[in-house]
Amino acid sequence: MKARYVMSTNLDSLKTEVERFLAEQEFNVFYGQSRTLDSHPIVYWDTAKYPDYRKFLAVARGAGVKMVVFHHREFTPDLIDDALDRLEAAGVPLEESRPLERRLKDLRVYEGFTCSLELSFDCEGRIYIFETSTDWYDELSDILDEIDMYGADEQEDDEGPISGYFSQN
Repeated sequence: MKARYVMSTNLDSLKTEVERFLAEQEFNVFYGQSRTLDSHPIVYWDTAKYPDYRKFLAVARGAGVKMVVFHHREFTPDLIDDALDRLEAAGVPLEESRPLERRLKDLRVYEGFTCSLELSFDCEGRIYIFETSTDWYDELSDILDEIDMYGADEQEDDEGPISGYFSQN
């Protein structure tokens, strides 16, 4: 399981600091998408014990890496809207969906802020990733996990005891 150092505030200043550091260290920066779903083997930096991105980049430099992929995510209204749509589609009972909906709507105050940063590099067939996020972005992930559990429970109920089979009697 990957460890992540969780930030409680906006990551905009860290984003600026990282970009400045990458330029100072003369890394080639590729502004790419998150690589957490890439098909290559992934190794996550232990940001809980070693939260300083400079140490991660020192390892990259020591390994002879010249290019680093930099990804950052802005917290957009679409993230909340998609979560609200998933909540509605999951068939969560009203008494349980209202608190989730309220928690989602409370997160709107963070719209426009940077909510996650990811640095990565390739070395010897593996992708090495440094990832950090805000606590409120992790709150969104936790809510989505709760919603997905309701959706999974619903699917299990619909499929019967043996998924994919039905009686012709």
